[in-house]
Amino acid sequence: MDGEDDLDELLDEVEKKFCSNVSVTSAARVSSSAAGRRGKGSEGQKKHSATKPEQPISSVSEDIDALLEELLEEDYSESPPLKTEPFSKGAPAEKKLPSQSAGRKCCPVFVGGSSVTNGVGTATSKRSCDQLRCTSCDFRVLMFDDFEWDSCDYLFLRNNMPDRQKLRAKLKKRRGLRAYACQCSWFSTAEPTDLRDRPQLRWVCGKHLD
Repeated sequence: MDGEDDLDELLDEVEKKFCSNVSVTSAARVSSSAAGRRGKGSEGQKKHSATKPEQPISSVSEDIDALLEELLEEDYSESPPLKTEPFSKGAPAEKKLPSQSAGRKCCPVFVGGSSVTNGVGTATSKRSCDQLRCTSCDFRVLMFDDFEWDSCDYLFLRNNMPDRQKLRAKLKKRRGLRAYACQCSWFSTAEPTDLRDRPQLRWVCGKHLD
């Protein structure tokens, strides 16, 4: 009986020394394991909630499209407007030169001798036109001061116009006169002559630029 009592006392001492530590550590392990399980559970829930889409795919794509449209609208509103030239201006090559629009024509058209002043002819100022052009052959009318035509003909003019040197072969020197010729007609005069009185001459004023 004494041996059994000693054994009981020894076990009591061991329990007092070690069982309190074991209970504390076991309680800590239990609490840590429980916390670990709760943490794992919460992490699992987090992972599950993260992998689980909060919104349907269609609504997400619609939100992306709306955001892109807003960005495009902002870029378009902030970008400066393009400068465009008015169509009425046209290309520079199509613009008329000032000299083309600032000319004057004789009215009526006069021709005259070498003593008659050249320029724009009017009813009150009978100047000899020096910008004559033929509407029949479309040649510029040449003038020779102090000359008149001598036995000139149509074939001679057609073959030699507008070579002034060759045309002189049919000219005769005559002071105060002026000889006119195109490719199809010729005329000599000393006084101012209104071309309306010479209908055979199809000469018109080609416009004076000064």
